[in-house]
Amino acid sequence: MVAEAEAATHRRALEMAEDQLGPLHYRNKVHTILPSAHELATHPALLDAVEACIGPDILVYNVTYIIKEPQTASHVSWHQDLTYWGLSDADAQVSAWLALAPATEESGCMRMLAGSHREGPIRHVHTEDATNVLLMGQTVDTSATAAAEATLCVLAPGEASLHHGWTVHASGPNLSDDRRIGLNIQYLAPHNLHTGGGHQSAMLARGEDRHRHFETDQAPTADLDPAAVDRWEWLDAMMKDGFLGN
Repeated sequence: MVAEAEAATHRRALEMAEDQLGPLHYRNKVHTILPSAHELATHPALLDAVEACIGPDILVYNVTYIIKEPQTASHVSWHQDLTYWGLSDADAQVSAWLALAPATEESGCMRMLAGSHREGPIRHVHTEDATNVLLMGQTVDTSATAAAEATLCVLAPGEASLHHGWTVHASGPNLSDDRRIGLNIQYLAPHNLHTGGGHQSAMLARGEDRHRHFETDQAPTADLDPAAVDRWEWLDAMMKDGFLGN
């Protein structure tokens, strides 16, 4: 999607922000405080691919970095994204995963069960596992055969993958000597409605929003503007509360 050198520039922007804010892994709405994250989430090439999935009117619902440190046991169990999101139209959503560092089998790239989104929601159980990246350790029980046949989503820095919210996917630990860094972006068509509680916001990236179901997130005007950071802290907490409540 972007050249590897450009991806390296965006990685540096993330790591400079980490120097000031601390870890940004799984912090929500980073596109409201970092121009780098906003630029990638609204990149025309990525929006073209999203438009082919959900139509010409596109909201950015959330943007977050997903990071696995080198030589660590952190992993992501088999799960479906939409289980806890509370959206009215599952087919009017798509997630992008954009690599800012090599995503390989060794570094714990995503694995997906092809066609699993057609099965719709599958029962999840909560697990107690300190190495599971997911907030509640939510897990789908998959057969060993299905897991062995999963598609590896190997990405070079700058490349991206898209997946439906019901796609069953997972990722293993990072056994490499580099960080595995991805920018995860969640897009919605504006007619989609959040059916859970709590504050809900989004940012128009392309087309029109004739429905106004979400409050408007503001694009950053500078890196880590203090007022924007204050609001971002609140937005991040609201998103976490919303996930826990669904």
